Amino acid sequence: MILFVKYDFNKACETLLKEHLDAYDVSYTLGSLGEVRIKGSLSEEQRKSLAGSLKRYGIEILDDQKITLVERIKNAIDDLLKNKELKSVKVSSYLADTLNYSYPHLSSVFSESTYTSIENYIILRKVDFAKELICNTDLTLTEIAFQLNYSSVAHLSGQFKKTTGLTPSSFQRIMKKKMNYTVNPNT
Repeated sequence: MILFVKYDFNKACETLLKEHLDAYDVSYTLGSLGEVRIKGSLSEEQRKSLAGSLKRYGIEILDDQKITLVERIKNAIDDLLKNKELKSVKVSSYLADTLNYSYPHLSSVFSESTYTSIENYIILRKVDFAKELICNTDLTLTEIAFQLNYSSVAHLSGQFKKTTGLTPSSFQRIMKKKMNYTVNPNT
């Protein structure tokens, strides 16, 4: 039997972090964008233990400031793309305001660390979100394009094809066949 599940990655990570942090009996608050503010401090032994227990779940405690900032930029972009109320917000202004750095600085650190631009990363994330929406919802391509703040379905289709090599419609057909085969392998 195969179960298909839908999950909220952010909620899952938040719950996991809370469970692990509560085990250390420290006072903390979970900030946005992958931040945990610990009131007081953790001993080196506690920090290593926490890092080890979180690593099992693919969660890393970051020490390098540039890598930390890059992760915060990525998280802010994801928040921006998922938040319907922020559709008309300019990315550069949103990142600068949210992270309290100038956009040129953020852009420079991001490019230096990832070897790609923030703009290109946004395109890749939009295509990833489009894939999720195609697979997990019954939205039309027009609705998906609107939700991801594309000017048109043609714009979404162009970036999707350039990134994946497939049109969104082709991707949708392939995924439906795959789901159908997984559910009914003998047909």
